[in-house]
Amino acid sequence: MFKFIFELLVFYLLYKLIFEFIIPIYNASKQMSKKMGEFQQQMNQENKTAKTSPKDIETTPKANVSDDDYIDYEEIK
Repeated sequence: MFKFIFELLVFYLLYKLIFEFIIPIYNASKQMSKKMGEFQQQMNQENKTAKTSPKDIETTPKANVSDDDYIDYEEIK
């Protein structure tokens, strides 16, 4: 009788372990992997469309900076 109760308890614990711990972790890791793949694909697509050519860089105006725009650094004691 005790052996039967013990076996039922073991099967119940295995059932709880598999269906409430192992399967949810497996599903979460699969979902996370899918989301990471989508994110990497989106970043690769954005990198392809966001590349600028050297011609675009040369046409940007340069700021005129003179020495009068800077203040000398003085250490305060």
